[in-house]
Amino acid sequence: MPNLDRKSDWTTVSFGDVVTHIKDRVQDVMECGLQEYVRGEHFEPGNLRLIGRSTLGDGKHGSAFCMRFRPGDVLYVSRNPQLRKAAVADFEGICANTTYVCRAKEEHLLQDLLPFIMQTESFVEYTIRNKRGSTNFYLNWSDIAGYEFALPPLEEQRRIAEVLTAAQEQAEALNELESAAVELRRSTIDSLLVGHSGGGIRRIEITNLPRGWTLLPASEIATAPVTSGVTPRNCSKDPDASCPFIKVGDLTFDGRLNYGPDGSKINRPSFEHTASLHVKPGDILTNIVGPPLGKVSVVPKEIPAALINQAIVRFRMPNEQMRAWCAAYLMSSWAKLWLFVRSKKTSGQRNINATTCAALPIPVPPPMELNSLVQELKNVEHAQSIVKQRHQESRKLIRHALKEVLSR
Repeated sequence: MPNLDRKSDWTTVSFGDVVTHIKDRVQDVMECGLQEYVRGEHFEPGNLRLIGRSTLGDGKHGSAFCMRFRPGDVLYVSRNPQLRKAAVADFEGICANTTYVCRAKEEHLLQDLLPFIMQTESFVEYTIRNKRGSTNFYLNWSDIAGYEFALPPLEEQRRIAEVLTAAQEQAEALNELESAAVELRRSTIDSLLVGHSGGGIRRIEITNLPRGWTLLPASEIATAPVTSGVTPRNCSKDPDASCPFIKVGDLTFDGRLNYGPDGSKINRPSFEHTASLHVKPGDILTNIVGPPLGKVSVVPKEIPAALINQAIVRFRMPNEQMRAWCAAYLMSSWAKLWLFVRSKKTSGQRNINATTCAALPIPVPPPMELNSLVQELKNVEHAQSIVKQRHQESRKLIRHALKEVLSR
């Protein structure tokens, strides 16, 4: 463990004095011998590992994608610094010129410690204070280079990096386990239905359901119209806006609603005028505009009422069992496929209308079997929540360690 009490031999340095902005520009990415590139969606806020990559020549990158990076380089997305998008490259590839390729001057700073420095609260706060632009925020390299921080001697850096790397690896392992738990929950209902139908995923209308099961359109099960919301005019700009307004970005793929205190809000008159479109705890939400389609979230009890926008549809089920069953069903491949093949592609978007959602066939088991199946789904969800909690605790530990170890 590093000696956290002795920092008298640490020195104050500027970021630009110990880190080099690598500008390895490639003239023709299709002839450079590389095959992959990264863009903003391959970064996850606070995650030091890239979560994906794309293939050069896929038609989704322009001339701005011209910077070569190498394994071990730290890639920093200079747009919207509040998103904390910095990751360590584990392959050689191409990134945009707005993603800074950072390499430590190892006579002063170890490369292994660099990504952790860029995740400290003081670094993030500094970049937010120095961001440019009024709507699309960005940073020039000179804005980052001026950041000052306390730097320990190299041997101390090595010990600190070992501790933080071990904690990061544990967090990454838990992240993979959480992803596996999410996939298990999503696939549970697929396996249940496939097990009953005796084959792979087919159109739900021609599936041989077990004795006693019924196939009903969502509109016949729901206790309120299956409907989309609306975006009232100019209401979000009202300084008195205080009523929750849920957008597609607040939805997730695992049933959670990611709406917090900083979520969008509208004013009271607009909220009251749209009462018939409100959602309440237990309502199931899915997006009807993509890509990507297939987000599903359940409104938590902490949100007594909210308005949804026109890109979201609401399903209100009669009881807790049907809510759990239908939420899982909407996350299944069966429901997603049924809705996708009925979506319309316009101007690069995929759209589904509320009428189609209302007609979605839902397989409904008899009450006793429904209780058993829902309990099985709850067991999977409980396992997922335990893994998620441990992952969050691991992330908190890393943040605490960054604050204690890399602050003076």
